[in-house]
Amino acid sequence: MTSQLFAICFRATRPSELARFWSGVLGWEVAGGADESAAILSPDGTGYRIRFLPGQEPKTGQNRAHFDLTSASPEDQRQTVARALEFGGRHIDVGQLPEEGHVVLADPDGNEFCVIEPGNKFLADTSFIGALACDGTQAVGYFWSAALRWPLVWDQDEETAIQSPDGGTKITWGGPPVAPKTGPNRLSFELALLSGTGQEAEIDRLVSLGATRPESSRADDSDEGRVLMFDPDGNEFFVQGPRL
Repeated sequence: MTSQLFAICFRATRPSELARFWSGVLGWEVAGGADESAAILSPDGTGYRIRFLPGQEPKTGQNRAHFDLTSASPEDQRQTVARALEFGGRHIDVGQLPEEGHVVLADPDGNEFCVIEPGNKFLADTSFIGALACDGTQAVGYFWSAALRWPLVWDQDEETAIQSPDGGTKITWGGPPVAPKTGPNRLSFELALLSGTGQEAEIDRLVSLGATRPESSRADDSDEGRVLMFDPDGNEFFVQGPRL
């Protein structure tokens, strides 16, 4: 059985505060977490969750991944931006041009995200979180397509995108040039197995697809059995133990 995308994880200086921000912007429910962590769940209870885990690493440069939020109308876009600012977000400049229709913001922890203008055809068949837009190679897009068994929905000019067969958020990779990695990513994937699936067998499958595993990486009961791995671009991700 393949891994499932259980969570998109943020490393945050104040996890509970960041969870409240994203809960307010997205309208997702805050769920209790262990120790200082927190999570938010989509209203329909399906798909992935967003987890906020404690991390004190300073932010250096732009994140390798950010959310693109969709809009149904110009007023809807304005309301999303206003809601984000109300909950503690801010406008930022990442080099966007004045004529571009999307709005670039940062959450209270400095993580970039975009509120996309209405009429974006690429995100027309997605959810409110239209995309997790990543800086990455074509090879890493192929890896995650095989790892999650999500089909490629875009593969052109070394840019790739995948989407669950059930629809929802697309995960995209912009192709070269890929900015050098300067430290642990603030955003990472957490995969989980269904009950009865062997964790080591799934890790071996991911390695056969191009992932790597640190020599010291092992399941740790104190950390929910999460095993650290790296995708072909060197991005951290975690394989969670079977969930009942």
